[in-house]
Amino acid sequence: MATCKGNDGGSFIMERAAGGGLRLWSLFSGTSFRRKLIEALMCGVSQEEREASVGDNCPPPPPLRREEREKPGPAPLEESRRHTKSERLSVLLKLDVMESGSELEAETRRKMEALEVLQGVVKRLQPRDDVENEQDLRKMEAAKDVRRLAKEDTEARETLAMLGAIPPLVGMLDSADVNIQEASLYALLNLGVGNDKNKAAIAEAGAVHNMVKLIQTTSLPLSLSEAIVANFLGLSALDANKPVIGSSGAIRFLVETFRNPAASHALAKQDALRALLNLSIAAENVPHIVDAGLVPDIVAAVGDMEVSDRLLSVLSNVVSTVEGRRAVRLSQEAIPILVDVLRWSDSPGCQEKAAYVLMVMAHKAYNDRATMIEAGIVSSLLELTLFGSSLAQKRASRILDCLRVNKGKQVMEGSEAGGAGFSGPAVSAPLCGSRQEEGGLEWDDEAGISEERKAVKSLVQQSLQNNMRRIVRRANLPQDFAPSDHFKTLTATSTSKSLPF
Repeated sequence: MATCKGNDGGSFIMERAAGGGLRLWSLFSGTSFRRKLIEALMCGVSQEEREASVGDNCPPPPPLRREEREKPGPAPLEESRRHTKSERLSVLLKLDVMESGSELEAETRRKMEALEVLQGVVKRLQPRDDVENEQDLRKMEAAKDVRRLAKEDTEARETLAMLGAIPPLVGMLDSADVNIQEASLYALLNLGVGNDKNKAAIAEAGAVHNMVKLIQTTSLPLSLSEAIVANFLGLSALDANKPVIGSSGAIRFLVETFRNPAASHALAKQDALRALLNLSIAAENVPHIVDAGLVPDIVAAVGDMEVSDRLLSVLSNVVSTVEGRRAVRLSQEAIPILVDVLRWSDSPGCQEKAAYVLMVMAHKAYNDRATMIEAGIVSSLLELTLFGSSLAQKRASRILDCLRVNKGKQVMEGSEAGGAGFSGPAVSAPLCGSRQEEGGLEWDDEAGISEERKAVKSLVQQSLQNNMRRIVRRANLPQDFAPSDHFKTLTATSTSKSLPF
């Protein structure tokens, strides 16, 4: 019998058997055997889980060999945690991919359903071989659906236009049924909102020509007239459509709508004015506006505070041409009304636009300057240079420069007309130098300059007093409110050194 030891299996006894063979007998106990079995079963399990599963009575695992202890690498617990985190991250990524895929699939399904709805609407707009009454009813309902779908959906407007909804809608304007015409007009209106390509496509399809044919009918319903005005307003916002609308004869219809408020609602009147403002930006449309007689109506309506800003904007575009300035000049009391705007208007925009119109008129025509002086524009301009906006101040100064040149011309004309018999100047503007020589006579202009200074001083005092009254009115003070002596002293001692004159 001999004894031997294995590497890790414990001790063994070799004994000769009866038949001449050898048998091995293990010397380790049952406890050691169970420990070996448990280690085999727990292979690949983390240390933390192993400690939780092994009872207190179980012996600890054998120590690591020296080469295993010296082998570099992460700790078993950290490696187990890292492995667990990676598994969780993998699960989360898979869930995210699944959710995003489902959302994308739902979004694609929704878009396909919306596209099918739009295709069905456009298909119902196309002509078919059915009964005429049923066909008209089908088209009208389809036009109403286009109006509803394109009202607030930008993508629906683009898609409907690409599917070919515009040509059949424009063709429906030739129908004899007013309801079909109105449904088509409002559908086209919504298709063009905020989409320049659709506006260009609507004009190219002949909508302007068809609408002009509608307005030429003797009896045009009020609702249909308002729909046409709204479409002209939308189409006129595109620069390429301005000449097309202006040359079609639609301007006269818009002017009539603005001129006759009894024939339309207030909203239609506002839309007509806004459309005319858009069309007046193109210089080639100004002769059509003048021929339609809009300028006298604008001048007469300037006193309406609700539309004064747009009216003056149209007038500013009109005076940029010779025909427009002639129309303003021929309008009754046009320049005095514009001068009054400088006095009573509290809106900086209205003051700036009125000053622009007067500035252009004063720069282009000598007679208009004289009319402005007669209307008392100088005091208004002086007040504007003191209390107006920066743009209004610049324009008022330009007008004063034009008037000063105009007064200088008046002095020269008077001196030339006087000849040798000229005894003294009719001074109406400041003169440079202390002495003048005309017709061989010398005269001193000191008295003339002092008169000018007195006139300017009086104008400044008048301007300050007018502003004081305006401040009192805005502050809701009593009407009999009297300024203090200190204010009177300020107005009495004000100078005009900073004024243009």
